[in-house]
Amino acid sequence: MPASTDRTALMVRLGAYMRSGDPAWQEARAHAVAANSWFTEAWVDTAVDNIVSAFLDEDKLKAWAAAYAPPRAVKTVGMVMAGNIPLVGFHDFLCGFISGHRLVLKLSSKDEVLLRHLAGKLSEWAPETKDSVILSDMLKGCDAYIATGSNNSARYFEQYFGRYPHIIRRNRTAVAVLTGAETPEALQELAKDVFTYFGLGCRNVTQLCVPEGYDFAPLLEVFSAYGGLTEHHKYRNNYDYHLAIYLLNKVPCLTNGSLLLVENELPFSAVSVLHYRYYNDKPALIETLSERNDIQCIAGNDADDSRLVPFGQTQRPSLTDYADGVDTMHFLSSL
Repeated sequence: MPASTDRTALMVRLGAYMRSGDPAWQEARAHAVAANSWFTEAWVDTAVDNIVSAFLDEDKLKAWAAAYAPPRAVKTVGMVMAGNIPLVGFHDFLCGFISGHRLVLKLSSKDEVLLRHLAGKLSEWAPETKDSVILSDMLKGCDAYIATGSNNSARYFEQYFGRYPHIIRRNRTAVAVLTGAETPEALQELAKDVFTYFGLGCRNVTQLCVPEGYDFAPLLEVFSAYGGLTEHHKYRNNYDYHLAIYLLNKVPCLTNGSLLLVENELPFSAVSVLHYRYYNDKPALIETLSERNDIQCIAGNDADDSRLVPFGQTQRPSLTDYADGVDTMHFLSSL
């Protein structure tokens, strides 16, 4: 089994490959788009660019890997991948590969094309890693597990994997805290947090926290730049369906023709819907949001508060932005 530094070099090479116009890679991307209609070419490009720049930069990758001791023993780690956005399980895969463990990956049927191709490319370049990354529909006999899914599937994961070392992830989302003083440029950045990947990611903003008397008109005007999303049939179906439900039930809502703004205390909202709630005390609000276990990140433009992710950056996590705040590398290193 290659040393961690060898694996780091392989990942850097993989990043260069993902930036390339290699015909095999372009074909894999096209297959991924064809296999899942939520995976448009634009969103696949966004996911790949974010992974390459944030995860596979040589200096960043080496510094990150060097912060962790190698595991005391090589273990077999089963990973259940999500499939809500392109390559959503790549960070877990990266952590497992760099840590030196043997990985057994159960890919989501919604997002199996790209990671399957990339794993195959690694084994092509370094045949000695072929037995270190196994793709399987069954995860039996593993020493530890990392599983990502819904709140419902998490109950089954607990039942199946609970007696082993594990990380089990549930539904999470992101919220944004606005003050009413945001510039059009800041709202443009916030729009990325809302609309990237059609809002399907756990780091997408699905609720706005706004002060009493907030004027939504400037926000809806800026958000109209994403009106083209309604040309996507699944997004349009969601918009039409929820608009009809709100009208039938006489639920007040605001819209710019492509997004529905609805007052709701729940942070989770459907595709094409954005919830909002009012607040009076911003520090108390942020404290409350920070303590919730279903909030992945809080977007805000207060540079003095480290708990806030700047607008436009929620879908651009760094290597140390671990899902659910659980340090995956520490978990793997301590096995």
